[in-house]
Amino acid sequence: MTSLNLRPRGFSMAYSDAGKGLPLLFVHGYPLNRRMWDPQLQGLSDVAHLLAPDLRGHGESQAVPGPYSVDLFADDLAAFLDALGIRQKIVLCGLSMGGYIVFAFYRKYAARLAGLILTATRAAADTPQARLARDQSTELARQQGVNAIVEAMLPKLLAPVTSQTRPELVEQTRQIMATTSLEALLGDLVALKERPDSTPTLAEIQIPTLLLPGAADQIIPFQEAQAMHAAIRGSVLEVIPQAGHLPNLENPAAFNAAVRLFLNHLKPTEML
Repeated sequence: MTSLNLRPRGFSMAYSDAGKGLPLLFVHGYPLNRRMWDPQLQGLSDVAHLLAPDLRGHGESQAVPGPYSVDLFADDLAAFLDALGIRQKIVLCGLSMGGYIVFAFYRKYAARLAGLILTATRAAADTPQARLARDQSTELARQQGVNAIVEAMLPKLLAPVTSQTRPELVEQTRQIMATTSLEALLGDLVALKERPDSTPTLAEIQIPTLLLPGAADQIIPFQEAQAMHAAIRGSVLEVIPQAGHLPNLENPAAFNAAVRLFLNHLKPTEML
């Protein structure tokens, strides 16, 4: 683990770093941290310079009170790249909330991007029902703490077959979520609830884009990935089998193979 003191962002950011070459920046989901990307850091270090930070308040990054927003997270990532001295274009990969942050980053920093990887995410904003559920989660977290959210989410994150046959992965996922600070959890819920509709952004995306939904995602329906695929010109859709909302953890072999192929097909001119 390495840590950067991001000033003037006002907090220290922990991150993992592996490999060399084209920078590939992984953005974790809610309420997770960079450890969810361990199978990629281990399996893709021969094809790219892999960077996996803990967002503010998550994992080993400093806990910072909210409210948070997807734009705030995008600015944090830009400051992170600046602190590392990375000036070349990057590929940005986000899962779930990480995907919402990818859209925000694209709107603000498109010139820094060579490609996008969107996994287990959607473009649309929260529905009124989803916003109400965010408020209910906020109240639950304030009253009963982070572990109450962890136990409520855990059955939905993984495919049913994963939950039934891989207790070690269930426990690993529980431990990753349990390290999230209360400040981050509450901040995330605000960011999720208030995020803008990114559907208009889809038609504006002019760079190579890979969509990686899990075949058995219980949180975001497959139709969301199909809609994004239809709207993003030239995008590639690859469904990860035997996986739910965390396809990179549940089926890392298929996930890594799809990412490797995507990176290998990027043109040198797209990386400058």
